[in-house]
Amino acid sequence: MNASIRRIGLIGLALSVSACSVLESDKIDYKSATRGNTLEVPPDLTQLSRDTRHTVPGGTVSAAAFEAGRAQQPRQITAAPVSLGDVRIERDGNQRWLVVGRSADQLWDPVRDFWLDNGFIYTVERRDLGILETDWAENRAKLPQDIIRQTVGKLFDSLYSTGERDRFRTRLERRADGGTDIYLTHRGMVEVYSSSQKDQTVWQPRAADPELEAEFLRRIMVRLGVSEEQSRAAAATAAPAAPSARIASVGSVPVVQLDEPFDRAWRRVGVSLDRTGFTVEDRDRSQGTYFVRYVEPNAGGKKDQGFLAKIFKRDTDAAPPLKYRIVVRSEGGQSTVSVLNAAGAPESSASAERILRVLADDLK
Repeated sequence: MNASIRRIGLIGLALSVSACSVLESDKIDYKSATRGNTLEVPPDLTQLSRDTRHTVPGGTVSAAAFEAGRAQQPRQITAAPVSLGDVRIERDGNQRWLVVGRSADQLWDPVRDFWLDNGFIYTVERRDLGILETDWAENRAKLPQDIIRQTVGKLFDSLYSTGERDRFRTRLERRADGGTDIYLTHRGMVEVYSSSQKDQTVWQPRAADPELEAEFLRRIMVRLGVSEEQSRAAAATAAPAAPSARIASVGSVPVVQLDEPFDRAWRRVGVSLDRTGFTVEDRDRSQGTYFVRYVEPNAGGKKDQGFLAKIFKRDTDAAPPLKYRIVVRSEGGQSTVSVLNAAGAPESSASAERILRVLADDLK
């Protein structure tokens, strides 16, 4: 029954594609997704958890895409920040973040309320670490507003689905000057057919959306007192290309090398850890260390299902997570990223190489 209902929704979507645009550039409308029967999972992704943390929540918000076809500016080492009162937006490659002249304690409630007011719910609220992570949500603004949607869809709204889910992690990091850096990262999933009959579907990861991240940062700016016009002008500034990352070895220990100083390397590694789904339990900027939890992709002797497979694995099947330290060390204008074990000793196992490969791929 659930598969039939889903097919009806997909048919409605298909009929309307040629009649109207799917999403206006400034519309976002996240809404809690209704949960149907358990979906089949592709070989490279384990089943989504059945607990309430993975029922796609929702609220209203948007992915106001940046103007299409904007020309990229030439690569720069740093981009000038755009200041608006005590809030400014900075950028490095496709990463954008806010710098606010207020303490993390002052910003926690406004930022927390921002996501709640937009209809999201949280799976992680760690005020001590400055981390807020939403549950999975569906952007209903991507549904076409055709005649079928406007009639049948209003009566049976759950018949329609975009087939996409998003979740967001916001991290507030204290600055030495008493202010706060606000980082925001997106993770996405997409539902695809798993059989030629198109009667079963599975969820697969999809690429992070930097433009969606930037749009939500812009909206947070407005929540913190910046006008709509000022925030749009700030967010529309093109970003320079980011330097690439590469895998190398120091002795027998694998590392990631970055051609950038500590401040930028520390920031980029932190955002990459958020975006790729690591659990950051603590961090010590003075030592350049992130304390993370990681689940072995091949734990329990099972066939390797890929890094993201374990992120979405059911709690009853998941192997105990391992604890590592991700360390950023810099000298001059170059930095290296290495993996240490829980005791602080260099780690040269296959897991360390796998972690560094995931980070290097994202940092590129």
